[in-house]
Amino acid sequence: MTKRYFCTLFDSNYLLKGVAMLRSLAKYCPDAYVYILCMDAKTEQILTQLDLPNIQCIPLSDLEDESLLLAKKERGIAEYCWTLSPCLPWYVLQNNPQIELITYLDSDLLFYSPVEDLFDEIGDASITIIEHRFSPRLKDREVNGRFCVEWVSFRRDDEGMACLSRWRDQCIEWCFYRLEEGRMGDQKYLDEWPHLYTSVRILQHLGAGIAPWNYSQYHFEKDRFGRITVNGAPLIFYHFHQFQLLDNGTFDRLSAFYTSECDEPLAVYEAYESQLNSVLSDVRVVEPGFSGGLKPFAQVAGRRWVQRFVPRRIKDVLHRLIRY
Repeated sequence: MTKRYFCTLFDSNYLLKGVAMLRSLAKYCPDAYVYILCMDAKTEQILTQLDLPNIQCIPLSDLEDESLLLAKKERGIAEYCWTLSPCLPWYVLQNNPQIELITYLDSDLLFYSPVEDLFDEIGDASITIIEHRFSPRLKDREVNGRFCVEWVSFRRDDEGMACLSRWRDQCIEWCFYRLEEGRMGDQKYLDEWPHLYTSVRILQHLGAGIAPWNYSQYHFEKDRFGRITVNGAPLIFYHFHQFQLLDNGTFDRLSAFYTSECDEPLAVYEAYESQLNSVLSDVRVVEPGFSGGLKPFAQVAGRRWVQRFVPRRIKDVLHRLIRY
């Protein structure tokens, strides 16, 4: 089988999610090899202790050049991670000439079935992206970006490298959490790719890229083998945006912003929670008491109560204190 190369990044606050993603990818893509940009020393330490197969840790210092260090000073943590989204696959390709195709993945995904159908779709394309596929209620959010930086693939050819290099330069120059002059974080830059490049593939598989912003328009069930399907197609990966692990051992799945229209797909979330519990147990074997990414239950519950019951005019006043 063909070796598949991926890259991702996360810090110790996302480590549990990142390891769950890596384990699910290894299960459904046995020939995957993943380069992980470790955003802090704790992440690299724990990943090394876990001894996961077919991964390579990259310390943040290996990637940071003068331009990135300058950008880092003026950006928040999330904004800096977005800045690095194109920088990581660029770095991997520059330092590994044997790699012909690299795929960047967000760390808060979970894979549920084999990914080979997606690579069949990619074929010989130079660039591969995936749409948010917003539900009708959320269609207006497309102004922030038609495509989602959750799965982005680049081939080592003229067009793939030109696109990746340009995206890298753009994100280093400007990557902020605001809509400004046709830009929004790292993702809105992708809007122009289908018009700029001739070899762009937009993934169409219904089971790829399911997320809170689009799940309401799909029907979920299990086939006779117990596998989760989306409108009859195998669920390949789900993006767990907004999902939080809590310090009392429970989870906060989604805000009422999403669930008021339609309950979350239960089986999808139960499988994720099971994986996270397993990862937490294993991490605490090598790092007793590890609590990275575990949010205070009372604080999260308070925020959810405000979101559900406090009038909009009051929430607007509290916006600076209570992050949505």
